Amino acid sequence: MSILAIDAGTTGVTAVVVTPDGRIQAKGYQEFRQHFPQPGWVEHSAEEIWQATLEATREVLTQVDAGALTAVGITNQRETIVLWDRETLGSPRRAIVWQDRRTADICERLRAEGREERVAELTGLRLDPYFSGTKLTWLAENEPHTWALVESGRYAVGTVDSYLIARMTRGTWHVTDVSNACRTLLFDLEAGDWSDELCDLFGVPRDALPDLVPNWGEVAPTDPKSFLGLSLPIAGIAGDQQSALYGQTCFEEGESKCTYGTGSFILTNTGSQVVRSDAGLLSTAAWRSPDGEMTYALEGAIFVTGAAVQWLRDGLQIVGNAAETAAIASTVEDTDGVVFVPALTGLGAPHWDPHARGTIVGITRGTTRAHLVRATLEGIAFEVRDVLETLPELTTLRVDGGAAENDFLCQLQADQVGRAVERPEIVETTALGAAFLAGLGTGVWSSTDELRQTWALDRRFEPQGDRAALDASYARWGRAVERSKGWAD
Repeated sequence: MSILAIDAGTTGVTAVVVTPDGRIQAKGYQEFRQHFPQPGWVEHSAEEIWQATLEATREVLTQVDAGALTAVGITNQRETIVLWDRETLGSPRRAIVWQDRRTADICERLRAEGREERVAELTGLRLDPYFSGTKLTWLAENEPHTWALVESGRYAVGTVDSYLIARMTRGTWHVTDVSNACRTLLFDLEAGDWSDELCDLFGVPRDALPDLVPNWGEVAPTDPKSFLGLSLPIAGIAGDQQSALYGQTCFEEGESKCTYGTGSFILTNTGSQVVRSDAGLLSTAAWRSPDGEMTYALEGAIFVTGAAVQWLRDGLQIVGNAAETAAIASTVEDTDGVVFVPALTGLGAPHWDPHARGTIVGITRGTTRAHLVRATLEGIAFEVRDVLETLPELTTLRVDGGAAENDFLCQLQADQVGRAVERPEIVETTALGAAFLAGLGTGVWSSTDELRQTWALDRRFEPQGDRAALDASYARWGRAVERSKGWAD
């Protein structure tokens, strides 16, 4: 009665097996390469994502009895766009990743044409390279030979979940769910379906897009010849942030979570209503039940948080791994005036500047590695505070994701936002949410009330420190953010 969950993230794929009591029984992980062909461009090899999925799943299958598995749940990096051949399942080009900034000029062009207000009205989003629609416009304008095969029906278009389902089912199924579809700029949020008007605006043939299915319930069986001998129903699908909201059991209106991953994403459940924000937050679909009932959310999307720590490790090579950042940062009392704005791929909520770039200010001869590491962790906490400042009614913040295991960061976060931060025993809530959806869709769990009982608190971080000093450091952060804006314009 256990569930296999696949979490296809931005830097790697995690596979977990979740038991009926909500415990992670086994885990496998496989990283894949990041490709940066030009400044501001980020790509992934679709084939490498698939091979990482197989490797992570193969690793987890060595730890459990495959015969005890009931279903598969899938969650994924959302706005990344993939093309693949419907017959061979090969991909004609690398996927364009959600972090990619190459379509900034297309966004500016559409904005100059007066399109943004209507796009926002229909989608709850804004014109930003983050979202998938302009990536497809770019492909049509810059790779016409590839795009001709999309228009002819030979190539399918989809998000990472769609691609993985196609591979798992040997090309039989081309589907996605509302939580992924609503991030494409092609989805009418209130109608709950693809929009012909938006497809025309971005030049995307509707026939190339996946069919929409509920977030839980049996969708399609995996093909054992394609997927490691497993014949299981795919019964849960959700984009990573909505999946984490589900995994944190935020089923009621007003409940919120923050996931620290490659970026950080704050989501608040808004129930059955689309709530609009004038403070830079996005209106988005959370999930849709098999009977068609929609649940919505407000989202603050921050593009680079955990990726900044990864940059310290791989780019600057001043830390060996993410886990040691807390110890290094703790060796200094403060950053000695250093502020790091990790706008490595532009700024997301609430600033929304695709031309912003990473900025480090306040460096002196006395600046050390420890100051920069601490400034990185503080920058993450500041970015989250930027979003939470627009949600003054929030009293407690539930956190998850890899960086949530960092006690130093969690305390920094509680101090900065002046609210308690709650960390669950299981911080892999993105994968957990996919498992919950798949288990709900196959009867492993009978209700959300039953799922809520599996959530357990690991630690609660209460805000500490001098409020005036914390606010002063936040004001200094704001000045640094202004200096980062427009740099690549």
